[in-house]
Amino acid sequence: MRVDDFDYDLPPESIAQYPADRREQSRMLDLGRQDGRVRHRVFPELLELLEPGDVLALNDTKVIPARLIGRRAGGGEAEVLLLEPAGDHRWHALVRPGRKLREGRVVEFGDGELRATVLEAGEMGMRLVELEHDGELLPLLDRLGRPPLPPYIRRATEALDRERYQTVYAREPGAVAAPTAGLHFTDELLAAIERSGVSVCRVTLHVGLGTFRPVQVERIEDHVMHAEQYEVSGAAADAINSREGRLVAVGTTVTRTLETVADADGLVHAGSGRSEIFIYPGYEFRAVEAMLTNFHLPRSTLVMMVSAFAGRDHTMAAYHEALAEGYRFYSYGDCMFIH
Repeated sequence: MRVDDFDYDLPPESIAQYPADRREQSRMLDLGRQDGRVRHRVFPELLELLEPGDVLALNDTKVIPARLIGRRAGGGEAEVLLLEPAGDHRWHALVRPGRKLREGRVVEFGDGELRATVLEAGEMGMRLVELEHDGELLPLLDRLGRPPLPPYIRRATEALDRERYQTVYAREPGAVAAPTAGLHFTDELLAAIERSGVSVCRVTLHVGLGTFRPVQVERIEDHVMHAEQYEVSGAAADAINSREGRLVAVGTTVTRTLETVADADGLVHAGSGRSEIFIYPGYEFRAVEAMLTNFHLPRSTLVMMVSAFAGRDHTMAAYHEALAEGYRFYSYGDCMFIH
């Protein structure tokens, strides 16, 4: 298959620049996995589509304020986006301006409380940096860093993003992009879902470069996914394996995680590791039986995963109908429930 098979035209005005006033105000496209039928709903109606005995699986990763704006030694602004720890105070990172941040260059943040030294230069702005700081890093990032909004949100970070670019159930720090399908939930809606007889469990996948790295090959079979850290607890595996209804994944990150740890019989195994699974049409799903997901970028691995689950033709038709109906796309946009 070719990457072009998963392309579509998206007007810039369809890309949500802000979240809905309230999380649960999003629209939800209801897509039949088998027949491709479409119904237009609002997000709270998910409660009507879930059934007693279902298990709703959430990703409890927490976005860290990993975007740092500082100054290069010798002057000039610089940006460092921390992606993933590499041990011994070292991090893999994206930097700008890349041509100014070669090996040995230093960037300072705040009043010199945090310094990043470039150790190695890679491709596409990638760097290995060493961080120098006093005390714990995460509290320092909370004070000096900004939420790492994706580049298609073309505005400066605002105070609201610290709350809204985070799920209400985020617990485990480590992501540099939000598991956006979960942004629509409120504590009240989750409580109502549990009261309806649906079990809620949590897994962790720290969303990283693999989520937003573009596909740069013509044949999708040639693409290699960037590995992302996951953890599935024994309690989550037990809840999933003992379910009486469907396994409903909230987001592509949960889908990746569960399909990584599921065996050929569909049993989910507890454990932790790094997922490199690349799901595209032709993949046989082992565990996930329904999926809640936002709308994704053209030509991306995420739209390929959704196409694997619902079928490429059904997915592309649903995307075109969503555009015609004025749905809001991407991280702060609307969602679709595929079942």
